[in-house]
Amino acid sequence: MDLEFKLQVFEGPLDLLLHLLDKNKVSIYDIPIVEITNQYMDYIRQMQKHDLNIVSEFMVMAATLLDIKSKMLLPAEESEEQDEEDPRAELVQQLLEYKLYKCMAFELKDRQVDAQRVFYKEPTVPDEVLAYQPPVDTKELVADLTLNQLNDIFKSVLKRQKDKIDPIRSKFGEIRKEEVSLDDKMVYLTGYASSHRMFSFRQLLEKQSSKMEVIVTFLAILELMKAGTIVISQEHTFDDIRIESKVAA
Repeated sequence: MDLEFKLQVFEGPLDLLLHLLDKNKVSIYDIPIVEITNQYMDYIRQMQKHDLNIVSEFMVMAATLLDIKSKMLLPAEESEEQDEEDPRAELVQQLLEYKLYKCMAFELKDRQVDAQRVFYKEPTVPDEVLAYQPPVDTKELVADLTLNQLNDIFKSVLKRQKDKIDPIRSKFGEIRKEEVSLDDKMVYLTGYASSHRMFSFRQLLEKQSSKMEVIVTFLAILELMKAGTIVISQEHTFDDIRIESKVAA
């Protein structure tokens, strides 16, 4: 009786072989190579009748099956019966590995389908609730500490602070910028008076950056008055003193 096949698309020759083994309900470890090869070749012929493209993989497997079939049909010599390797061994290994990968692919596909049925709700917790932190119970925090332990912690903190101090640089004196000299201030005021002609004594002193510079500025004004470079005037008592330059611009 001729075998009838329902032509379907297989992913490769190993997929077709597994289909034939399942259909015949035979074990991968004991493949009836003659029967399976015949069915495989019949399937190839059916594909040719329907003008389907035969890829090279199917043809290579057909040649492999025919080679195994011929080895199985040839009588083995008595001396080689025990040591001869089963011609189907390599094909069995390939089928086992392919079946393993196929089962894993089905498992991953099922997980993907299950994952599509899972829905997540976006968090709607108010920001105030998310930012809340329970108050720290100081009694509970130090419940297991003794006075000696606290003293040790305190000493260790002091030691770390002390270690931060450079023993050499810490002995250096404070370096300050040298204050302006009287001569430099007189040169400055001469130029200032020449460009401003008349200006306020109070405003001039307020522009100085330190007490020492105020004193030096005052002395420089006195020296410039003595030299006749500037003159000062005051209309009324307690009024602001005005300074006028006598140097030609």
